[in-house]
Amino acid sequence: MSEKYSLFQRWRAPLLRMLAVLALSLLLHALALHWAGGHIGLPSLAGDHAPPVAVALLPPPAPVAAAPEPPPPPPRPTPRPRAKPKAVAPQQAPRQASVPPAVAPPAETVAGPALADAAPPEPAPAPAAIPADSMTTASAEPPSQAAPATPERESFPRYQVRPPPSVDLKYEVRALRQGKEVFGNGRIVWHADGQRYRIDGEAGVLFFTVLRFQSQGGFDEFGVAPQSYVEKRMRKDETVTRFEASPGSIRFSASTASYPRSGGEQDRASIVWQLASIGLGDPAQYAPGAQLRVFVAGVRDAEPWLIRVIGQERIDTPAGAMQAWHVSRVPLPGSRDQKLDIWLAPGHSWYPVRLRFTEASGEYLELAVSALHPATPI
Repeated sequence: MSEKYSLFQRWRAPLLRMLAVLALSLLLHALALHWAGGHIGLPSLAGDHAPPVAVALLPPPAPVAAAPEPPPPPPRPTPRPRAKPKAVAPQQAPRQASVPPAVAPPAETVAGPALADAAPPEPAPAPAAIPADSMTTASAEPPSQAAPATPERESFPRYQVRPPPSVDLKYEVRALRQGKEVFGNGRIVWHADGQRYRIDGEAGVLFFTVLRFQSQGGFDEFGVAPQSYVEKRMRKDETVTRFEASPGSIRFSASTASYPRSGGEQDRASIVWQLASIGLGDPAQYAPGAQLRVFVAGVRDAEPWLIRVIGQERIDTPAGAMQAWHVSRVPLPGSRDQKLDIWLAPGHSWYPVRLRFTEASGEYLELAVSALHPATPI
């Protein structure tokens, strides 16, 4: 018994070591198998030794899935996490697909064929030359439009004229603006010395000046011969119309239009005094139904005016009742220009004792004389 005990005591320690090693080995194998199964499904949840295996198995997904995945699920749903990387891949794919259209690889591929197809039509310089020709014809249109005007002006009658003496006319103003009738004052001063003239005019309602204009020039065989016309309307820029002598043309600050001169042209202010000069030159030139033709320049263009003599009328003015010839300029059909009515008083040197400017909208500005005073010549 003691011999057996001594034998047991001798092998006890080695036997226990062997059993411990065997148990530890079995335990390590079991842990390795368990860890491997869990790591394959959820690489981000691996222990300290997981990175090497994770890198070997799933290099790209490791960073993507690392952040989003919460605490470890059961090891078996491991295939589903693999489907997640596939879901991420489609998300990246759209990004790449959206970039090409923006960067224009497709555009380049399209551009290549388009240029190849356009190579035959690339003789489309020929169509380009056609617009160029059309532009030349378009640029030739202004002359073609001005051409008819020239014969018309050449055919205009030359009237017998005598300019009226200098005068300072004051007016009471009535205007319709935005559906409301307003009142104010106006003034037109005609300065003339037989060689030169100047017209200064303005009209205001309430405390506002709605119109200011000035015309100046001289006289020739046609009568009043303007050299410049300046107009300023409320809330609009000032415009200048020039009657140039050396080129013999009419030009505008408000447009690129140009018209040749043949004599007798007027501006919007001088036309009134040209009509007064015609009446004073020979009253027989005025008769009911008569028509006077004059070429008149505005602020952007010029056109023939047909002045109709309506007849004699007795009118009441702030300066008293007067006998006056009523003449009217009616714009051509389709024109948005003003209609102008003028009343000229033969008993007062044919001065304009009433003027009425009517817009296409129906708004108007009317001046009725309230006082007449002699003015100093220029």
